[in-house]
Amino acid sequence: MVVTASSEQGSDIGAVRDAHRFDEAKLEAYLTQAIPGFAGPMTVRQFKGGQSNPTYLLETPARRYVLRKKPPGKLLASAHMIEREFKVIEALAATDVPVAPALLLCEDAAVIGTPFYVMGHVEGRVLRDPQLPGMDRAERAAIYDSMNDVLARLHKVDVNAVGLGEFGKPGNYFERQIGRWSKQYELAKTDETPAMDKLMAWLPANIPPGDDVALVHGDYRLENSIFHPTEPRMLALLDWELSTLGHPLADLAYNCMPYHIADPTMGNLMGVDFAATGVPSEADYLAAYCRRTGRDGIPNWEFYLAFSMFRLSSIAQGVYKRGLDGNASSEKATMYGAVAKFLAELACETLRNANRDI
Repeated sequence: MVVTASSEQGSDIGAVRDAHRFDEAKLEAYLTQAIPGFAGPMTVRQFKGGQSNPTYLLETPARRYVLRKKPPGKLLASAHMIEREFKVIEALAATDVPVAPALLLCEDAAVIGTPFYVMGHVEGRVLRDPQLPGMDRAERAAIYDSMNDVLARLHKVDVNAVGLGEFGKPGNYFERQIGRWSKQYELAKTDETPAMDKLMAWLPANIPPGDDVALVHGDYRLENSIFHPTEPRMLALLDWELSTLGHPLADLAYNCMPYHIADPTMGNLMGVDFAATGVPSEADYLAAYCRRTGRDGIPNWEFYLAFSMFRLSSIAQGVYKRGLDGNASSEKATMYGAVAKFLAELACETLRNANRDI
C-alpha cells in the first residue's frame, strides 16, 4: 500500500511530522549547489500520503520541487529503494511514458539523515477515488482509457534501449516475487494468518505457463498518477519504488484491484453501474489492454489477481510492523494489520470462486 503524490491537494499536505524532520537549512544549502537554478528561501511541507517513503514539497520563489527519502530506523532488506525510483524515472524521460522530471539523487545520508532524490513538481490532479465522483460519463471513460494506455506504453518500453536491461532479473518473475514477498511477510509477521500460509503454499505450485518480461511499475493505480488540471490525460506516473523487470500481467492485475476489493476505505468499483458512469467494466478494461499490447486474451486471470492480493497483503503487513515499531511514514500505519489479513483471505476466496482448490 504505497501511497504518494507529487501534487498538492488541499489537506493532503501539511507540516513535517516530528519523526521525519531533518536539517532544512543544510538541505537548502546542498540543493543550491547541486541543482542548477535552485535558489531559496526554501519552505518544506510533507505530503500526508506515503506509507513507505516520506515525501515532501519544497517551495522556492521560482519553482516547486518534490523530495522523496527513505524512512528513519531499521529497514527491511531491499525495501525503500529510492535509488531505483530515481533511476527508472530518469530513464523513462526519453520514452512516451509520462514521468516527473528527475533532477537529483543524493546517496549521502549525511545531508538529511537518509538517501533521497528530488524531482520536479508536476501541477495537476491526484484522483484518489476510482469511481471519479463529480465527473461526467465521457471524462470518466477518458481517464480510464488514459490510465490503460500508459500501462500498455510502459509494458512496451524497450528496456535495453533506455538503459534498464539490468534493472531486474529477467524470467521466473512470479517464482521470485512469491519467494520475496513470503520472506518479507515472515520478517514482518506479528500474528498467525492461515490464509497467508495457504497462499504461500498454493501460489508457487500454480504459476501459469509463459514468462513474459517487461518493465513493470509494481504499484500501478489511479492514485499513483497526476492528471492534467482540466483534461483527462495523465501527466506523470508516480511512486516507482516497486518497479522492476517482471511479468506485465502482475501490473495489470494489481491495477484491477478496485474491481475486487469491497473495502470502501481503499476505494473500489464494486457495484458500479459501468454503462451509466462511463467507468469501464473489468472485461472492457482488460480488452482495451489486450488490444494495445497484442494479446488474444488472459487465461488464468484468477492467479494474477490472487498474486496481487497476496503481495499487497505482505506490503500491508510490513507497514503495520513499521507502525508498531514507530517509524512508518503515516499515522494510519497501525491500521494495516487488519488490511493484511483481509487481503489474504480475499485472495483465497477469489481462487475458490474460480474453482481453484486451495
